[in-house]
Amino acid sequence: MKVLVSVKRVVDYNVRIQVKSDGSGVVTDGVKFSMNPFDEIAMEEAVRLREKGKVTEIVAVTIGGAKNEETLRSALAFGADRAIHIKEEGEVQPLTAAKAFAAVLKKEGAQLFLCGKQAIDDDANQTGQMVASLLDIAQATFASKVEVDGSKAQITREIDAGLETLEVDLPAVVSVDLRLNEPRYLKLPDIMKAKKKPIETIGLGDVGVAVEAGTKTVKVAPPPARAKGVMVKTVDELVSALKAKGLV
Repeated sequence: MKVLVSVKRVVDYNVRIQVKSDGSGVVTDGVKFSMNPFDEIAMEEAVRLREKGKVTEIVAVTIGGAKNEETLRSALAFGADRAIHIKEEGEVQPLTAAKAFAAVLKKEGAQLFLCGKQAIDDDANQTGQMVASLLDIAQATFASKVEVDGSKAQITREIDAGLETLEVDLPAVVSVDLRLNEPRYLKLPDIMKAKKKPIETIGLGDVGVAVEAGTKTVKVAPPPARAKGVMVKTVDELVSALKAKGLV
């Protein structure tokens, strides 16, 4: 069984985001980028499924500019067999990405599409669901456990009320949550081997997709500064302070 895993290059989760002075976006110059953490979990799960004998080939795919090749090399170091780079220097919104991934999934004949439940840059949480809708195939979101058995997959997913278990027919789209696994540490030999693995570079036009701008960012602003805390010594002082703020 072939698995397609999407990976995205985002500002590293350890970086403290700074908003540009003109409010047009966030500062990216000189900032560390890495693979989206949820996509790392998706890649790790694909590798684990292969180690269990459920998967025969793992294909990593990304959309973006030239620097996204670094992200694909990380995916290959994780254990992907090969990679596809859909090159596009401009902004790619979720629907455009979903159409591109759907086209690649159909072309590759993959039975499973694994992706992070969201990317930490825009937190859109849309692409996986859109891919499933475009291809009219099953989907299971927020997966915390994935089991594959022949032409079916059993997915345990996290919902507000607790855990829900779904059985879906393959092909299917599965978006993964934090508690699914802990990605492995990449070793130097694996990183070196990844440099020799093939990366196919194509454009959006090659998969029949045009760039669409469904939404426009008008302004980006940092969250309001937190008010300074107040120390109280007694419960009466606490109640008085809360009453003064109209909270009780």
